[in-house]
Amino acid sequence: MRKKLVAGNWKMNLNYGEAKQLLAKLIEIKSQFNPATEIVICPPAIYLSAFSEHLRNHPEIKLGAQNCYFQDTGAFTGEISPLQLKSLGVKYCIIGHSERREHFNESYEVLSKKVKALLKHEIIPVFCCGEQLEVRNSNVHKEFIMKQIEDSLFQLKPNEISEIVIAYEPIWAIGTGKTATAEQAQEVQGLIRARITKQFGEQVGNAMTIIYGGSCKGDNAKEIFAQADVDGGLVGGASLNAEEFLQISNSFQ
Repeated sequence: MRKKLVAGNWKMNLNYGEAKQLLAKLIEIKSQFNPATEIVICPPAIYLSAFSEHLRNHPEIKLGAQNCYFQDTGAFTGEISPLQLKSLGVKYCIIGHSERREHFNESYEVLSKKVKALLKHEIIPVFCCGEQLEVRNSNVHKEFIMKQIEDSLFQLKPNEISEIVIAYEPIWAIGTGKTATAEQAQEVQGLIRARITKQFGEQVGNAMTIIYGGSCKGDNAKEIFAQADVDGGLVGGASLNAEEFLQISNSFQ
């Protein structure tokens, strides 16, 4: 059975006091989360150290990072390495989010290096892929998404890609109030699973966790999560509200 996963991407939101309050609320309601679903929070990197200590006795909530560099050490001012993340007990790391691709010009090659660096330290990459509105309107979104996956992930071995979570994020639905329909999510995520299966075999494809990341909210998560190839969500703004994040996380039927 594929792992169900819901991850909260807090992005560059909340000052430290607000972030601590949200974490405290999540810890307070942790018993209400379905234990069959992996719960991950990805706060700003500056909070990871303190959050690691807070979550030490709360294994129900896993800690994730929003980004990393691909070197372990060195003269890379401002960057954070997988080795450093591992030392804090970070279990997941988002790679290739559309905002990183767009605003920080992250290439397929760089993302491939980041994925490999994380795997070396047994941190699970949450690899993001997705299309802009103009790409979808041009009806080339399937080829566009496949290229993102193939160019960054297909150098991996089957046992390596088996450790990855793929997050499909229709970029036109992030922070816009628009949401892909459940059918649109299923179409693309089914295509992703089929492509992974063709390249790496049925065992890998059938076991891969593929989640949805485009304005996932409490009022649409149940329908989206009911789709055959949707194994959870990468949640943005809605993850900043503990009760709504709980609702989303418990939306599996």
